[in-house]
Amino acid sequence: MKLVQSSRRHTQAHTKARIVVAVLVAGGLVTTIGVTGASSAEHSHAKSSVITTYTSAKVGTILVDGKTLYTLKPNATACTATCHKFWIPVLLAKGVTHATAGAGLSAAKLGTLKVTGGLQVTYGGKALFWFFKDTSLGQVKGNVTDTWGKWVDVVLVKPAGKPVTTTTPTTTTPTTSPTTTSTQPIATTTSPGAGGGIGF
Repeated sequence: MKLVQSSRRHTQAHTKARIVVAVLVAGGLVTTIGVTGASSAEHSHAKSSVITTYTSAKVGTILVDGKTLYTLKPNATACTATCHKFWIPVLLAKGVTHATAGAGLSAAKLGTLKVTGGLQVTYGGKALFWFFKDTSLGQVKGNVTDTWGKWVDVVLVKPAGKPVTTTTPTTTTPTTSPTTTSTQPIATTTSPGAGGGIGF
């Protein structure tokens, strides 16, 4: 009888140890997620008020603020807190009321939109966002369709003779990184110097 009770106590102790380990691992994941979320929040507050352009043969001339800027053609799911972990709103620093246009950019197209957290920069009336996967100037990883709609970089001049990236809609869950697919059809028209992208 003592052997059976000892075995039960050992099993109970082993089960409790597993629960403690699971709680510690989960706590570590929560901490990691919290740090990741904080890093996104920090990025949205690492504000700049100068919107400028970046030009390369690969991407053409696009709108940037340190990294590529995107606009959203929304669907039925609003881009709120979960969305902002992936798509960081470009907010002005506290006390700044308007963005400055860099060289070669029309200041008349820049504006702001009052949002939770401050003033979000707009271009041509559309709110601007950074994409969390773009980590350096010139990267354009956010031309996608996801849970919140269709995201496109703001192309001012298309690259000469290069295909334009388009997307095929996919569905993502709001708690994971947006799943995207892309195809690259051949561009059929260009209009040098007259803008491009999403109607700019």
